Amino acid sequence: MRISVSSDMDEPVARALLAELRERGHEVRAHGALNPGDDTHWAVCSAAAAREVAVGTADQAVVCCWTGTGASIAANKVSGVRAALCTDACTADGARRWNDANVLALSLRLTSAPLLTEILDAWFAGAPSDDPEDRRNVERTERLDRERTGS
Repeated sequence: MRISVSSDMDEPVARALLAELRERGHEVRAHGALNPGDDTHWAVCSAAAAREVAVGTADQAVVCCWTGTGASIAANKVSGVRAALCTDACTADGARRWNDANVLALSLRLTSAPLLTEILDAWFAGAPSDDPEDRRNVERTERLDRERTGS
């Protein structure tokens, strides 16, 4: 899987994220502080990673900042992105299942190495629900996105 990763800071958990994704066999493209010379502002690097998902050059993205909140907000401004801030495995599973999230947002402050592994396990094991109500809710968010962008 092609995964775009961004972080506004070069923190140990961000480096662990890159290593873990590569170890799992994913093709990783780094942004922000993880790619020397990139703009490290969370709004810029998170949007860059999210855009790759929106245009199809990445299958999913993981965006990081100190709390994860700014990264998730910036990613969600990109049309076609459904970013979810996940601080535990249960939330990551639900985000994939019920929300068909395609961007995972993580807190550099709260995410330890063991927790990172648990979140990634749940994220990658999760699949979008086939339940009609869940699908309708995802379609509703897509309509909101189109209304916002005028497309």
